[in-house]
Amino acid sequence: MSRARLPQRRTLLLGLAVVGLAPLAGCMTKPLRPVNADGTYCHRVGKSYRPKLTCTPAAVPTDAVEAEAKRFDADPASLTVYVLRRSWGDASVVVPVTVDGAGSAATIPDSLVRLRLKPGVHRLAAQWDGQSTDIAVEGRAGDLRVVRLVGSGWAWGTSFSWEAVQAGEVKSRAQASKLVADLDLRR
Repeated sequence: MSRARLPQRRTLLLGLAVVGLAPLAGCMTKPLRPVNADGTYCHRVGKSYRPKLTCTPAAVPTDAVEAEAKRFDADPASLTVYVLRRSWGDASVVVPVTVDGAGSAATIPDSLVRLRLKPGVHRLAAQWDGQSTDIAVEGRAGDLRVVRLVGSGWAWGTSFSWEAVQAGEVKSRAQASKLVADLDLRR
């Protein structure tokens, strides 16, 4: 084979590889399921004819509110806290998160909650199966905080823990999660 034909063959093979793999680029994250007719949202585990669904007990925010929340802009008048629940081995249970023992938002796997709070120190608590875990979040007006509710569900039990993270570290995970609550607790 002549040397002149070798670069042409490489170019052809490279072109075929790019064309063949380009459609797979959009398959990196699975698309979010549509919201149910009653406004609730369900996370699906399994692809069988009997999948396990974990659904929010209340309607989720609108698509417009979700798009605005996922810009991760801090509110200059409040402490903005995002609760992200997205981990590989998460338990398929609804876990309510309370703020200072009052305002509550139900989280499900692959979900996101936005909280707008008065500046200061706040205690976030998650409860499941008679157990609980909490984290203190502190900030001033205009601050943005992100905490992860990390769950694991195994045959021997379910557990959850909190982890404070930087918004940039989890932004792509948050974009692939469903906003299930948007609470303004500044009163």
